[in-house]
Amino acid sequence: MNNLTEQLENAGAQFILPVEELTKKLKNIKAIIFDWDGVFHSGYKNESKSSAFSEADSMGVNMLRFAYYLINQEIPYTAIITGEHNKTAFYWGNREHLNEIFYKIKDKVEILNWLEEHRGIKKEEVLFAFDDILDLSMAKECGARFLINRPASLALHNFCIENNLCDYISSNDGGNHAVREVSELIISLLGNWETVVSERIKFNDLYAPYIQKRQHIETNFYTLENNEVVAKEV
Repeated sequence: MNNLTEQLENAGAQFILPVEELTKKLKNIKAIIFDWDGVFHSGYKNESKSSAFSEADSMGVNMLRFAYYLINQEIPYTAIITGEHNKTAFYWGNREHLNEIFYKIKDKVEILNWLEEHRGIKKEEVLFAFDDILDLSMAKECGARFLINRPASLALHNFCIENNLCDYISSNDGGNHAVREVSELIISLLGNWETVVSERIKFNDLYAPYIQKRQHIETNFYTLENNEVVAKEV
């Protein structure tokens, strides 16, 4: 583990919270929530508001969910929260059988109250991967915060560090597999990287029941209307 953390730091990552404290936080996580734009891709979009995603990031997220499943015998609640209406995010989230996709949510911290009321998940049990100012109200409240690097946003990075809004800043940016980086780091800190990879290779015993359960998760879509979180098909 020391070798991995050193490699990440040498590549430009920053552990804002000491590794030992971050590891303790991660063991209490029950929900994994990702912002979309600037996290799963560079942030560039075209006039149709479509974007892209990486299969390397997809594998990382799936292995991260599997890692928590091995520890808790339960697939962690997993969701996307975005301020936009993005068909690529909808497609990917549905394909990967996430629990929920929250879209056109401008003040993202409101979702934390919804999660506690409707899913029984407390804010300190939420892991949040994010990249920009719109995410900070939520990052402030979450249990584990992973800021996705963007070399052009050094002032923002400094602000997050000074105001205790992140625990880790990735070495890679959203267009270069930052989600995969964060996923592999978290799995390693949880202590079951070798098991996760070896069981995925075998595709039996432990992984087969996990993927069967994952494939039965139905993805729900929510947005904000009249200050209320409401279900809405896309």
